[in-house]
Amino acid sequence: MQHHGTQRTHVMSKRIAIIGGGNLGAELAKSLEGAAEVTLIEQNSHFVQAPAMIRAVVDPSVLETALIPYDNLLTQGKIVQARASSVDETGVTLEDGSRIEADYIVVATGSSNAIPFKPTSTGIEGLRSDSARIHTMLTQANSVAIVGAGAVGTELAGEIAHFMPEKSVTLISSDTSLFPTMPKALGRGLMGKLKAAGVNVITGARAENLESLTQPYKGTLKLSNASEVTADLIFPVIGSRATSGLLEQLPETVKSNANRVKTDPWMRPSSLPNVFAAGDIADNGDAMTIVAISRQTPWLAKLLTSLVNGGKVEDTKPYKPWGKAPILVPLGPNKGNSFLLLFTAGNFLTSRIKGRDLFRSKYNKLFNRS
Repeated sequence: MQHHGTQRTHVMSKRIAIIGGGNLGAELAKSLEGAAEVTLIEQNSHFVQAPAMIRAVVDPSVLETALIPYDNLLTQGKIVQARASSVDETGVTLEDGSRIEADYIVVATGSSNAIPFKPTSTGIEGLRSDSARIHTMLTQANSVAIVGAGAVGTELAGEIAHFMPEKSVTLISSDTSLFPTMPKALGRGLMGKLKAAGVNVITGARAENLESLTQPYKGTLKLSNASEVTADLIFPVIGSRATSGLLEQLPETVKSNANRVKTDPWMRPSSLPNVFAAGDIADNGDAMTIVAISRQTPWLAKLLTSLVNGGKVEDTKPYKPWGKAPILVPLGPNKGNSFLLLFTAGNFLTSRIKGRDLFRSKYNKLFNRS
């Protein structure tokens, strides 16, 4: 897929290259294509709507609405399906050696998670086959253990309990409560609902012998509390890791936790003044969730619009991260809890905002999918 929209003819147009067409990169490209010559560089043929990929393992009918072709995203900008190999002050070098010159570069290459929730080096076809293969394993399993009770692990437990109530599900968290950094009502509400749905939740115990950090498998877990859990299918979901390789080669970058790279107040990860990093790879104070990074897109669009019109970076107020961003944790289509800044919501709002549709309508519309 190399999609050329209508190119602007005026010579003075500034060029913006965005690497990574995830939630942030895709929305940013779309919001800037009228203001500059935008090129979105994305290695996959389809956008992956990550929250829906959790349900797709349990209910494969969801898969095709969760994978959206990039073809119709931009009308004026250009989409190049390729892998970037390096970034410098004047542009991006692609894996085949070709160059995309740019005045401003945004690196938004996201993060990786366990299989089959995000694409790996095998791309969209690999993701489709992984999802189908693990759905079959799940269908055949009587018992399931999920290691890691962050958003992915907790939502997965809820999805299995809802769609496959006959399965025995154990959710294992190394923390002493669910979502310990959030207001207590969130974790308490989710714990009550998971238990009511028949999920066995083990807190304060770490799995000490995981065979894989990414691949589901059959086995016995030895826990740090000296107990064992045997399951037909073990899902390791112990958090995302930023895909920050492109930034590592830039001058004066500083790594933080989960492979993320620290940024300055204007989201610059290095001493290069025209290279920006955003989303999961950027440690700027926001958590690695779709909602947590959602305010970065309009801020970056405003900054870059100012720059292409002759402004200075310092003319834009520094980015201010969320203190605690909202988080929505559905347990299947009908139940769940959410932290919505002013209060913690229950089944009704969690289902209405996220659980039922998992934002699929929003993204299919954004991508002008026919």
